[in-house]
Amino acid sequence: MANTGETRRETDEFERLRERVTLADDDREAISVVAPFTGEQVGTIPAGTEADVADAVERARAAGERWAERSPEQRAAVFEAFHELVLDRQAELLDVIQTETGKSRLHAFEEILDVASTAQYYAERGPGLLAPSRREGAIPLATRAEEHHHPVGVVGIISPWNYPLALSISDAIPALLAGNGVVFKPDEHTSFIALKALELLVEAGLPEGLCQIVTGRGDEVGPPLIDRVDYLTFTGSTETGRAVAEQAGRNLIDCSLELGGKNPMLILDDADIDQAVRGAVNGSFTNAGQLCLAAERIYVHETVAEAFTERFVAATEDLSLGVGDDWDIDVGSLVSADHLAKVEAHVEDAREAGATVLAGGEARPDVGPYVYEPTVLTDVPESADCCREETFGPVVSIYEVSSTEEAIEKANDTEYGLNASVFTGDGERGRAVARRIEAGTVGVNDAYAASYGSIDAPMGGRKQSGVGRRHGSGGLLKYTESQTIAEQRTGPMAPPASLPNDWYARLMTGFLRVLKRLP
Repeated sequence: MANTGETRRETDEFERLRERVTLADDDREAISVVAPFTGEQVGTIPAGTEADVADAVERARAAGERWAERSPEQRAAVFEAFHELVLDRQAELLDVIQTETGKSRLHAFEEILDVASTAQYYAERGPGLLAPSRREGAIPLATRAEEHHHPVGVVGIISPWNYPLALSISDAIPALLAGNGVVFKPDEHTSFIALKALELLVEAGLPEGLCQIVTGRGDEVGPPLIDRVDYLTFTGSTETGRAVAEQAGRNLIDCSLELGGKNPMLILDDADIDQAVRGAVNGSFTNAGQLCLAAERIYVHETVAEAFTERFVAATEDLSLGVGDDWDIDVGSLVSADHLAKVEAHVEDAREAGATVLAGGEARPDVGPYVYEPTVLTDVPESADCCREETFGPVVSIYEVSSTEEAIEKANDTEYGLNASVFTGDGERGRAVARRIEAGTVGVNDAYAASYGSIDAPMGGRKQSGVGRRHGSGGLLKYTESQTIAEQRTGPMAPPASLPNDWYARLMTGFLRVLKRLP
C-alpha cells in the first residue's frame, strides 16, 4: 500500500466509493484524505452542509418506514449475510482501514472480528429481544399486559477515526435491526471505510437509501444532524460529548456517548508476571495506543515491580514498528501530524517534569511520517500532562504501589471511568478487586478484549467517560420506543357505580394484602 501503484489503486477505489455520499447538490468543497503510511493524499470527500444532512435524514426516514414493516426475522437475515460478506471480503476492508488509519494489519483485523461478531450476535438474538413480551398485569387474571418495541425513527451515528469500521457499523447493526433508518457522520480522516461497509450492507440485502452517509467536518455536519434525528450515538472526546449531550437534551432525544478514558491496569502481588507483561503490551500499544480502552496507567505492587518493569520494558523494545500490510508488524502509525505532535508534547512535558523514559520516547520518521515509538515512563509527577490527561498514543506510565488498597484508590482517582484491568493469580480475588474499580468494564487477566468481545454484556463508561451502553440487550433496545398495552378483562379499573368509594378503598387494601401473601 505504500508504493505509488498501490496508492493510485486506492485513490481510484476511493473515488468510486465517494459516489455513495449523500449530497443535496454537487457544489461542495473537497476535503483531502491523507494516508498516514505515506503522508500523501489518497482521495477527497465532500464537505457536507446542513442541506445535505436534511436530505439524508429525509431519505433515511422514508426508507425506514418501509423497512420497519418487515419482521425482525427478515431484517436479521440481512445481517446474517453481512456477517459472511465481512469475513469473505476482509482483505478489501483491511486495505481501506489501514490506508485511512495507518494501523497495523493485525490491529485492523480486530475491527473485522468486532463487526462480524456483532452482526452474528444481533442476527441471532435480535428477533427474540424485539418480540412482544408478557408483563405482570395490575390484577392477576383480570389484566393482560404486554411490552412492545417500536423503532425510534432515524438514528444518527457520529463515529471516530481510531476504529472507523467497528465504531460506525457495529453501532448501526442493532439500530437497523430495530427497524430504524441510519445517517452516519464519519470522521473526515476515515470516511471511506464507512462507505465501503455500506456497499457490503447493500450487497447483503439492506435496502438502498436506508443508510445515508454525510461526510465533512464535525462542527458543520454534527449539529444539524443532532437537530434532525430521533436518537444520537457518539464516540469521541469528553469535551465534544458534553456539547452533543447538551444539544440532544434540548431536543429531548436520547443519546449514547462513549467518551474519553485514562484507563488503569493493576498488577497485584500474586500476578503471573509473564501473563501481566503480555496483557500490558497488548493493552498499552494496540493501534499505537489510539484506543479508548487502552491502559495509560499501570499500578504494580512493589514486591513484583522490579520483575514486571524489567520484562515489560524488554517486551516493549522488542516490538516491531512498520507501515504496510505485513502481518508481522506489531505497531503501526499514528493517524496524523497533529496527533503525533500531541503525543510528542505529552512525553516531552513528562521529561521536563522529571519523568524517566524507560523505553521509546521518540518519533520515527525513518519508519513513517507519523510513527512514534512505544514508550514506557516512570517517576511521572502529578504536574505532568500525561499523568491525568488522555494521551491516546503509545505511551504508558508505571507507578509502584505498596498495597492493593493503594492501587484501587489510585485507579479511581480520575474523572474518567471507561475501562480497567486487574492481573492476579486468583480469579476470585481479581473479580472482587474489579467490582471496586469505578469503570464500566474491567478485565481480569486481560486488558480489554475479553470484556469488549463479550457482546452479550453491556459496554460503556462511568463518570466523565460517557452515558449509555452498547452491546447486549440494551445495545439493541435503546434504539426502540417501548410501549405497554394493557387489557382489562373485567372492565375499567375504577370503583363500580354501586360501590361507595370508601368501601372500594377497603376492598383494594384487602386485595393488596392477599397479593402479598401469594407465592
